[in-house]
Parts: sequence; structure tokens; C-alpha cells
Amino acid sequence: MSGIFLMSSILLALAVHLVLSVRRARKRVGNQPGRTFFLAAANILANFFPRVKYINTGLNWGFLEKHDIFAKHGQDVLSLTGIYPYPQVDILLADAGAVKEVTTCRARFPKPIEQYGVLGFFGGNIIVSEGNRWKKYRKISAPAFSDRNNKLVWEEAAQITEDMIEEIWHNGEIVHVNNFLEVTLPIALFVIGVAGFGKRMSWEDEEIPEDHSMTLKQALHVVTTDFIVRILLPNWALSLTRRFRLVRESFDELKQYMNEMIKERRNAPNLIRHDLFSNFIEANDDDGRAVLDEDEIVGNIFMFLVAGHETTAHTLCFTFALLALYPDEQEKVFRQINSLMPRGRKPSYNEMPNFTYSMAVFYETLRMFPPVNFIPKSAAEDTSLSTTNNNGQPTTLPIPKGTNVTILVPALHYNPRYWKDPHSFKPQRFLEDWPRDAFLPFSAGPRACIGRKFFETEGIAILITLVSKYKISVKEEPQFAHETFEERKARVLKTTTGFTLCPVRVPLTFTRRR
Repeated sequence: MSGIFLMSSILLALAVHLVLSVRRARKRVGNQPGRTFFLAAANILANFFPRVKYINTGLNWGFLEKHDIFAKHGQDVLSLTGIYPYPQVDILLADAGAVKEVTTCRARFPKPIEQYGVLGFFGGNIIVSEGNRWKKYRKISAPAFSDRNNKLVWEEAAQITEDMIEEIWHNGEIVHVNNFLEVTLPIALFVIGVAGFGKRMSWEDEEIPEDHSMTLKQALHVVTTDFIVRILLPNWALSLTRRFRLVRESFDELKQYMNEMIKERRNAPNLIRHDLFSNFIEANDDDGRAVLDEDEIVGNIFMFLVAGHETTAHTLCFTFALLALYPDEQEKVFRQINSLMPRGRKPSYNEMPNFTYSMAVFYETLRMFPPVNFIPKSAAEDTSLSTTNNNGQPTTLPIPKGTNVTILVPALHYNPRYWKDPHSFKPQRFLEDWPRDAFLPFSAGPRACIGRKFFETEGIAILITLVSKYKISVKEEPQFAHETFEERKARVLKTTTGFTLCPVRVPLTFTRRR
């Protein structure tokens, strides 16, 4: 009996200690309202297991919640309290003013690079660094994303899409695609191949080079589609199944290819190329002395590859899904394209700014389906944030040193304070005066996406090439014959989350324009 009493007393003492610890943690951030879960949001288990009320946030929660959690509490700064492994209170932001302050003040709110350490398996890179190391990577990376590289992206993206229409679709009058992601992924891969590495790939099978077990195209495909496997699993686990072994082999092969390309570029210094890899190696040469070592070059190029491939492929897939669901918007895109490039004339890279409605559609897609749902920051010192309270009055929120501050991008993008009728697909809003501080698909401030123009150029080139030739509609399937528009919309735009926000299945039909 005494043993039971002792155990009960210990459990009660632990419970009281836990409650008091949570209260102290919440008090330090001004008792900001919000939600509490057993698993802290930073705990990887919280993000990769299904949502359980009061236990964990669950997969894809930021996109599924959007602005609802903020609307419920009537304000755009909330707390997210986690109990395990220790009481922790994170701050969630959907306030554009507070977001601008956080993204602009890099010294006060640096990136918590400890959360990104797993992305450094090839070497130090711009994603997993801060301070002087980040400045060094940024200085060398910026010139690589040059206008001459963007021109190459434009030309190759359009040509690769043309080749796909001819070689895979055989210029068909009507083409049914079971999942359009199976089209956008290889197109984005081929663009990365030539504009990123100077390696043109074919839609046909290729021969495996000597001293390799797979082609560069095969290695890139596995690495970009199964990247999340490499992140989540320790090295020893990569030998457990055939799929995992293929992932490990693909990463090894890609690293070997990149090391070979570094040697090739260095042995041919007078070879003029405009691909990202060549530009990066050229920018790394400081009066004959390499600023970065080989692992750092590979690490940075690899992160550009992964970030550029998946985000482009997924965003394009969502874009065409929306155009299929909203034919009136699709017609506006086509009419402008047809007026700018009649009789199938190919536009030049310099004409890209003229395709304003295509860009508006692209931006509206990014607003509704931001590739990255969370932008994490951490307070480097005891500081504060300016925001507004429930009554709309200016207020100051205390942010203790070490507090995680997370920008919830979908909440910002669906915040009715900044976007009228935010759940509706309205590209026109980006042709008018729009709230730039409330649009963060590329992050913002000094750490904004360095490859933004590369990404936009590729996307617009592919978009106008396909829309100029084909009318897009949702593929008719017997099992969905009686669904309502809202049911169809929910099905076609259903999402999941891997490395970035991903469409589940987008079945489309392409009908040749006349």
C-alpha cells in the first residue's frame, strides 16, 4: 500500500512540476493564446504521424489549418505549446508586420540551423549555415544565378516541353494524363540537368557511362523523388530494403557525377558555359584560389538541385490543376499568350515580363499552395515583436532568447486582412496593388530564395508552351461521374507533404487547340 502511495505521490509531483513549467514558459511570452500538444512541434514525430488531438500537430497541419486557428482566437500571433521532451512554447506568426520584422532582422532572428543539420550530408551549404559561413556561400552563389543562366533556363524549358509533346505525346489531338505530376517531375528534372549541370537529357533511355551503375538522369530522378527517405533514415537503415539501397546508391552516384563535373570544368577553364554548375565554379575562383572545397561545392549545388526540382514540379502541377478547374481563367491566359506569340512564334527570354497573366496565375498558385508551409526562426537574444491585440491596438510581445518563432506561410497567404476572399482562385489580384509583405513563397529578407528568378523563368516558359498548344481539362473518370464541382476541386487539389507541399493525383486531359 505504501508503494502505491509513494508512486502516486511521485506522479502527482511530476504532474504539478509539469503544469508549473508550462505556465512559466507561457508567461515568458506574455501568456499568448494558442494550442497545446504533448509532442513539441519541433519534434520530428509530431510532423510525420497522423494528427491526434492534444497529442501532436500531425502531418500537413499548417496547410490544412491555414488561417483558421488564428481566426478562432481573433489575432495573428499565437503560441504553440509542446510538453515533450520538455515544456516549450513556440510563437506562430500570420501578421505581415511581425513577419517582416522577423525576416528583416537576421541578427535578432537567425535561422535555427540545428534543425537543418541533416541536409548537410554532402557538405556545408547555404541552407544549413548562418553567420559568416552563410555570407560566404551567399556571395559565391549569387553570381551563379545570372541573367545568362536564366536565358538558358527559358530556352531549355520551352524546348524540353516541345520535345515531350512530340516524342511522348506524339503531337496527339487528345492526351489523357493519369497524374500530371508524372509529367512535371521529368520536365523539371531535364531543365535542372541542362540549366543546372550542362547535361542535356533525353526522353529516351540512355547508356550508363563507364565506372557508373546508373545514368545521371536515373540518379537525379531517385534522389529528387526519394529525398525524404535519405533525410529520415540513418545510414545503417539504408541497407534494409531494395528501395533504400537504391536511394543510397543514387546519392553516391550523384556525388560521383558532380565530382567528375568539377574536375571537367577545372580542366577546361576556357570552356564557356552558362549552366549553374559552371557559373558556381567560376564564381568560386578567387584569383586562382578556390574559396570553397569540393564538398562545399557539391553540397551547395545539391541543395539548389533539390529545392529547384521539387518546388517547380509541384507548383506547375497545382497550376495546371487550377487552370483545368477554372476554364475562364485558362482562357484569359491563352488569349494573352496568343496575342503576344501569334501563329506559334516562340517568345524570347526578354519578352517574359510581357506574360503578365501567366505570372499572375503562377503567383496565385503559389499563394494558395506555398511549397514550404513553415519558415522557422529563433530568437538570438531577449527581444520583442510588434503586433496588434484582439482589439486591433498596437501591442508588444516579449520574445525570450531561444524561443522558436515560426512563420506559418499558409496562414499568412489565407489571412483575410491582406487577401480578399482568400480561398478563391483569383489571379487578377496580382495585376493590381497586392500586399507584398503577406506573400512569402520564396521567404523574405536576406535569406529569401536565391533561385527565385530561375524558378519563375522555368515555370512561365513551360506554362506558356503547353497552354499555347493545348486546352486543359480535368480527366473524366467513370467513378467520379456524379461528383459536384466542390468534390472535384477537393479531389484534384488534394495535398500531402514530403520535402515540400505535394499534389496527390492530378488527372488531366489535354486537347489540341485549333
